[in-house]
Amino acid sequence: QPGITISSLQRKKQAQRAALSEELIFQVFPKNVAEALRDGLKVEAESFDCITCFFSDIVGFTTISTKLDPFKVSDMLDRLYMRFDDLSLELDLFKVDTIGDAYMAATNLHKDQPDHAARMAKFCIAVMKASDETLIDMDDPGKGTVQIRAGFHSGPIVADVVGSRSPKYTLFGDTINTASRMESNSLCGRIQCSDTSAELVIAQDPTITVVSRGHIKVKGKGEMHTFWIEPSDAD
Repeated sequence: QPGITISSLQRKKQAQRAALSEELIFQVFPKNVAEALRDGLKVEAESFDCITCFFSDIVGFTTISTKLDPFKVSDMLDRLYMRFDDLSLELDLFKVDTIGDAYMAATNLHKDQPDHAARMAKFCIAVMKASDETLIDMDDPGKGTVQIRAGFHSGPIVADVVGSRSPKYTLFGDTINTASRMESNSLCGRIQCSDTSAELVIAQDPTITVVSRGHIKVKGKGEMHTFWIEPSDAD
């Protein structure tokens, strides 16, 4: 009888671990990709005609990392990106990755979202507010709150799972490069987007305030006409 009990407990624990592993896979990968990985199938690269890709990073992160204990840096990022994750779920964005202090997300990926650019603009406004409410150091409010810059761009991409050990869902294409440039050329507390995204935002939700920044020089892209997404009084 004891042997039967132990065997039953072992099976129960194995089932719980398997369920947890599957849950994690479905959190990290789109549903069709997660199902293929779970079933041991080859994941084929997919092309998407038009998605909107977002990047943000923390202004002055290098300085913060130099002056703050690594455990506190980790705690700051955890608190900040838990807020971002909640907002991404609320607005139904796909979280692509976090790399250091950078956060990457996309819309219109594996889900038909006709308002994908406007949806991203709303996400940007929300994460700006969230970051401004996130203390750098919980033990020292005098250090202030986290300040970010953000940017996004819309266009075609290819998505694929790269690698077999710790496989990673990765987006490829000039759209991703341009979205990254929109972020890196943005300013503290500002949301910058390309003219392509600006046109889509205006068409998809005219209530969102889109303001021309003018033409700026962008590394690897030349001169680009970019736009600011401005929060409304209600935001």
